[in-house]
Amino acid sequence: MKPRAIISWSGGKDCMLALWQARDAFDIVGLLTTVTRDFDRVSMHGVRVDLLRRQAERLGLPLHCIEIPSPCTNVVYEERMKDAWQRMKVDRILCGDLFLEDVRRYRENLFGAEACVFPLWGRSTADLARTFVGLGFRAALCCVDTQVLPADLAGREFDATLLAELPVGVDPCGENGEFHTFVHAGPLFTTPLNIVRGERVLRDDRFSYCDLQLLD
Repeated sequence: MKPRAIISWSGGKDCMLALWQARDAFDIVGLLTTVTRDFDRVSMHGVRVDLLRRQAERLGLPLHCIEIPSPCTNVVYEERMKDAWQRMKVDRILCGDLFLEDVRRYRENLFGAEACVFPLWGRSTADLARTFVGLGFRAALCCVDTQVLPADLAGREFDATLLAELPVGVDPCGENGEFHTFVHAGPLFTTPLNIVRGERVLRDDRFSYCDLQLLD
């Protein structure tokens, strides 16, 4: 019997690749994400929760949302994550982290080192980015850090053209926080999500968000 697992989920490409990579080794029973209650959007990524729910439906997996306030202290975040983890009654939590050691240690301290699985850990991010595109997944940039990238890249497709245009020093998977993505189509979807790009909004004088919306 395969271990039961949930995935730490944002709707972006790295957690999608972790799902792709781990789906045969684990009985994946759900997606776990944090939602900023005041905005009804995925924390950090700024994606509408209804869009995330439709994504989960097309993937055939239940979505479990943990509401957090804005701003949210580490104490509140950790209490709610631990509570959700205990209620899930699963063996493992799958994480799409790639190489940031401090982030990995934080997750292992939160959930337990034995519980955390990192299917993509240590792999070349350039290779992972090309693999994602080559598999036929489609994603849009939902947020970019304007300290390293132009604001108008928010909303762009994450494709081979974009990868070729990224400035030197920007990680191809955005692992240092340069950008975040939302996956709207690919081999794990029953049918693609038909999304449209809404307005761009600059927050904290730094982060450019594109308001992705569902057309159908």
